[in-house]
Amino acid sequence: MRVVILAPPGVQSLDVVGPAEVFWEAARRLGDPNAYEVQIMGTTAGTVCGTGNLRFLADTTIYGPDEPIDTLLVGGDPSFDEIDPAVTAWLSRRAPTVRRYGSVCTGVFFLAAAGLLDGRRVTTHWECADKLRSDFPNLIVDDNQIFIRDGALCTTAGVSAGMDLALALVEEDFGRELALIVARYMVMFLKRPGGQSQFSAHLAAQMSTKSQIQEAQEYVLENLSKDLSVDALALRAGMSTRNFSRVFRRELKYTPAAFVDAARIDAARRMLADTKTPLQRVARACGFGTVNSMRRVFVRNLGVSPHDYRKSFRSAYSDLDVTPKTPRRPHAGEAAKAFQGKAKQPLWPERAGAGQVGVLSGALPSGALRSVGARSAGPSLRSKPSRP
Repeated sequence: MRVVILAPPGVQSLDVVGPAEVFWEAARRLGDPNAYEVQIMGTTAGTVCGTGNLRFLADTTIYGPDEPIDTLLVGGDPSFDEIDPAVTAWLSRRAPTVRRYGSVCTGVFFLAAAGLLDGRRVTTHWECADKLRSDFPNLIVDDNQIFIRDGALCTTAGVSAGMDLALALVEEDFGRELALIVARYMVMFLKRPGGQSQFSAHLAAQMSTKSQIQEAQEYVLENLSKDLSVDALALRAGMSTRNFSRVFRRELKYTPAAFVDAARIDAARRMLADTKTPLQRVARACGFGTVNSMRRVFVRNLGVSPHDYRKSFRSAYSDLDVTPKTPRRPHAGEAAKAFQGKAKQPLWPERAGAGQVGVLSGALPSGALRSVGARSAGPSLRSKPSRP
């Protein structure tokens, strides 16, 4: 199937490369280069300049002859100050003819300018959400989602979220087994933990500018099992409860109680995904007290119980075990049978570097306000088919 990624001048490079790599890896695993035929479309002839001084050689342009398109994605331009009317005219003409279409990051501005999103629920990079609401008030903007599917329309949050969307489309086309294998090879989650949310308690704690509030946030992250009521946190910050709540909400756009819930959920989902710790111990360690209390918070915030979350998001590395896992055989079904018959490459490398431990958790350990780097070791490939 033909996947076209529209790359405007100045495109965010990962908006193009990220989804393209996911689709290409899926095709490679299927042993069928034509499973996904990825093409880059430019708005003008010649090379497309992207961020990071990367340059892409477009396969075609919007001025070329119309060809059948299965999936159309629009990359984002970080500046998006001016949108070429020729681009919006092309989008408004071609989008209704494809099976599915969407945007990565600020690519949503192009679709909105083409009149394709009125009354639709969409998302974009959290930093650009207010501008999107202001420029296009007829849109329903939800900036707390990694990606949103609304019928044939798909919109994503910033930059790397395009890869999450691509994985979801692979799962839709060829089944969960193939999507899982692609995700594991690329050291990604098939679905990000946290209910597909852009919000992270650990990141929010680093964005505060008030020292008292930041200290209170760090205390929360390091003492999840202790009393973290608003009164207790205000006392530690040396502020009145009312003033603490007001300043906290102004700094983070979240109430102290919501931040505490998010921090506890972050910690719990890591334990559920990466360890075999019993639910009761997880609940106590993360400050929920009981499994029932943890379940209520999970269902209210994520729409899923801790037990079901563990089943869905269990990491390939459990209890810090980096021993490669044997892949489970695919379920019956046409897509699974096709994959089983064609995929030749091993799921895991013969050895996994110790630096990979914890990478799949998607967040830092509780209390660690730093970035963690890790390297990925993929399977060695003796032969590599040409890119689709």
